[in-house]
Amino acid sequence: MSRSVRLTLLCEDKQHQAFAHRFFKALGWNLRYWRPIVAPAGRGAAEKFVREKFPVELAALRTKGNEQVFLVVLIDGDAAGVDGRRAQLENACREQGIEPPSEMERVLVCVPTWNIETWLAYLDGSEVDQTNSSYPRLARERACEPHAQALATMCGSGRLHPPAPPSLKEACSGYRRAVGDV
Repeated sequence: MSRSVRLTLLCEDKQHQAFAHRFFKALGWNLRYWRPIVAPAGRGAAEKFVREKFPVELAALRTKGNEQVFLVVLIDGDAAGVDGRRAQLENACREQGIEPPSEMERVLVCVPTWNIETWLAYLDGSEVDQTNSSYPRLARERACEPHAQALATMCGSGRLHPPAPPSLKEACSGYRRAVGDV
């Protein structure tokens, strides 16, 4: 990346944070201006934390004008799936009197479904089922580095290996739309 950009990451847990950090780093982002907002562990539903913070962070993004500032949201789909989670985020905005994000804004919402472990299993070469919530967690969050690098390569080229989970296809498409050639 030749230009400095600022990125706010709103996510559910440390695994999301580690994965996103390594993904953007693999794509060449300067992470000096990286601001992660992670749901506090053991204090209720992490997806609820993300839903409640989303309108606040979206409003803050809109005060930045034409600056190179991005909001990335990483929230597990669980049983709600991609469409259900997106609808929940939009409803949270409306409840706080904030217009949901438009296609033109620098907002990337990624919804690994069932969860991030589904994506990690796919990136390990497994064929995955997004209705299965039992994919194993990594022993350490930082062990996701090869997964994030593989996704950066595939997503950066616009080609995921088939059969890719639909939620991951949507996230890569959203990345190209929201970020483009920063």
